[in-house]
Amino acid sequence: MDRLSGLAAAAAHKPQTAADHVATILREAIAGGALAAGTPLRQDELAARLGFSRMPIRDALRQLEAEGLVSIHPTRGAFVARMDAGEIAEIYAVRELLESEALRLSLPRLTSAALDEAAATLDEIDAEPDVGRWGALNRRFHLALYSACGNARLLGLIEAQHNAADRYVRILLSNLNYRARSQSEHRRLLAACRKRDLDQGLACLAKHLREGSKTLVKSVK
Repeated sequence: MDRLSGLAAAAAHKPQTAADHVATILREAIAGGALAAGTPLRQDELAARLGFSRMPIRDALRQLEAEGLVSIHPTRGAFVARMDAGEIAEIYAVRELLESEALRLSLPRLTSAALDEAAATLDEIDAEPDVGRWGALNRRFHLALYSACGNARLLGLIEAQHNAADRYVRILLSNLNYRARSQSEHRRLLAACRKRDLDQGLACLAKHLREGSKTLVKSVK
């Protein structure tokens, strides 16, 4: 079984629409490097390999295009998006805007249980040897801190940006050996949240995202 088919089998148990299911498979393949930047994504071929009709394949590609993972050309079709310094800067700038607002709304109502969940997720990141899991754990940590913001649409927008950033996060945490630094920044952010210090929390979050963006941009130039 090839890597793409293996991802299809692993995702099969999740309750999703067909398009969401295909998007999950392709997103993981792109973020994990099984589908390299520039790889053509032909609908007929994907439909045959993944066992779906062309319609969910098409819808999944559109979804991944919105996340910045796929480029669709009117005549040449769909391709895995190339690593792009401008895209990285845009994603992280949007993340800072959205996540700062989410933290501002969430922190006054954030429960001890949510803070404990965030702390436990950091421990999982420390112990997790599988690079493929780091992006999801990083997303879980951040969303735990924003969970009390009371705005489901805002959380959805944040999750979409995390999905778009996932392959970059994996590069940052693995290839660039950034995990220790990222974890230190995460723990400073968590400590500020435990103290209910919004100003410090916002400063920690902004520094964390800006430094990650700067390091990634340098790596792809």
